[in-house]
Amino acid sequence: MEQQLLGISLEPAQWPLVALLLVLVVVLLVGALRRSVIERRGGAVECYLRMPGVRGRRGRWRIGYGRYGTEHLGWFPIFSLRPRPTAKLSRRGLVIVGRRSSTEEDREYLPAELSVVRIGWYGEDGEEPVEAVYELAMGEMAMTGFLSWVESMPPGTHWEA
Repeated sequence: MEQQLLGISLEPAQWPLVALLLVLVVVLLVGALRRSVIERRGGAVECYLRMPGVRGRRGRWRIGYGRYGTEHLGWFPIFSLRPRPTAKLSRRGLVIVGRRSSTEEDREYLPAELSVVRIGWYGEDGEEPVEAVYELAMGEMAMTGFLSWVESMPPGTHWEA
């Protein structure tokens, strides 16, 4: 028993395949729309993020977009449909713990030309962090923008506390 969809004859066994194909198209369109919205709002750069010393997904390099805001850097994974950032890196008390080139171990997951910046935050006692909480990997131009964002602040704002 054939049924027609837009003038195309389909067998009953083909309907699940058509439905799956339509779902896939919708997911791809939503993903493309999400990416467009993130980039259109401005201040978005491609970067990789990880939490050193953490096991599992958060401890591995993940590609995404970092979008600069006044008070934080929002990080959005590329392969996600979530409209909100997965990580928010607060600008208040942010400290660069170190900067390095990508290592051989990193190059399994990162392009070779990326630099890695290790970041943390001042403690409640005002002490600088010894260990990094996050590592961000990005190209030189994006790194320059990130470091400028960290060093600049709006007039009348005190970011140390």
